[in-house]
Amino acid sequence: MAKSVDEFNKKRLRSSNITVVISIALVLFLLGLMGLILINAQKYSDYIKEQLVVNAYFDQNYDAKDSVKIAKLEEETFKKVQTLAPVKRATYISREKAAQEAKKSMGIDSDALFEENIFPSSIEVALKPEYVDPAKINEAIKIISSVPGIVDVKNDSSLMVDVYNNLNRILKWILGFSLLFLVLAVVLINNSIRLKIFSKRFIIKTMQLVGAKRRFILKPFIIEAIILGAIGSVIGLLALFGVWYYFTSQIGSAFVQDTQQYFWLVLLVLGVGIFITVLSTVVATWRFLRTNVDDLYYS
Repeated sequence: MAKSVDEFNKKRLRSSNITVVISIALVLFLLGLMGLILINAQKYSDYIKEQLVVNAYFDQNYDAKDSVKIAKLEEETFKKVQTLAPVKRATYISREKAAQEAKKSMGIDSDALFEENIFPSSIEVALKPEYVDPAKINEAIKIISSVPGIVDVKNDSSLMVDVYNNLNRILKWILGFSLLFLVLAVVLINNSIRLKIFSKRFIIKTMQLVGAKRRFILKPFIIEAIILGAIGSVIGLLALFGVWYYFTSQIGSAFVQDTQQYFWLVLLVLGVGIFITVLSTVVATWRFLRTNVDDLYYS
């Protein structure tokens, strides 16, 4: 009879542990998914901002005999622009290339309508994402304009402001949802752990009544919480990266290539899983240690 009771208790304990691990894994899977979405959304936002360019134009009022000297000056100016703080990427566009692009945009194959040298040479500058901010764009333009050899800098400021504001609005919504999932993770994992500890409330109180110290009682529960939290986190991460790998392979894009961000995400998910599990275990166990025996039946 005693053996059957022990087997029943072991099965119930095993079932309880499995339920807790699955709950932790599912919650952390969703939390990690939001983290991946946030990371890639931030990177994609920066990528879009880098496609918003300004054009810095050279002075074209010079004699043809000075073309070699001017070409050298433009090369020096281009190198200086590349080193400026706001510049992410710079591309030199010669007058010939400018003419070719103009023909292409207008669908013209012939040179009869205009001469090639009517288009000025310029530098196409992609700004760093932080300088696309409407509050800093004018500062970036001023810095570029101050380079000797640059006579004019043009940009579509209204487009930049609209894109910047829309991207930031989207990122704020994603960040908000990520924080919401973090709160849900805390609540759901905490509830799972509380139910598990609730089933052991009489064992906890019995140990206390026979003279066991609170630290001694807490120790095995904390160790178990660390193990369950770690297992749940690993399962959640394996499921997360499995789903993410399948998704990226289907669309043919790996999204973020920065493995360091993935590393920090893994640490975050592991840390959240273990921390919340341990904290919930300590709080729930401490509650029953402070509860009277008679109250255990109504907890």
